[in-house]
Amino acid sequence: MRLLTGTAPASATSFRFVPQSITSFGPTVLVEGCDHALSISWVHACTVSDGIITQIREYFNTSLTVTRLRNSGPSSPPSDLASTRSSSSTAAITPLHCPSLWESSVSSWFGKSVPGLVLAI
Repeated sequence: MRLLTGTAPASATSFRFVPQSITSFGPTVLVEGCDHALSISWVHACTVSDGIITQIREYFNTSLTVTRLRNSGPSSPPSDLASTRSSSSTAAITPLHCPSLWESSVSSWFGKSVPGLVLAI
């Protein structure tokens, strides 16, 4: 982080962002890479709108799985929510189907255990 923000001492080793893969899912662009010399892997998840990056999330030394959330139940909610509530003491639970769209691979190259995260788009 200190290298990225410019607060690292001048003698610090520089960090190289060399992409190993670039993948997109609609407005989400995933760029994965590593710096072999420093044993650091990274994933940048960018949101792009009209050719401009509007949001970026950075993950370092983390295994990342991207999934898409979507409802696998009925396509429309009940028309009368009040009657649904009164007919049962528990609300109906609609299952979600979360298919895995992409998984990072570079973090496993270094043979060390890293935390895993799920990015839902």
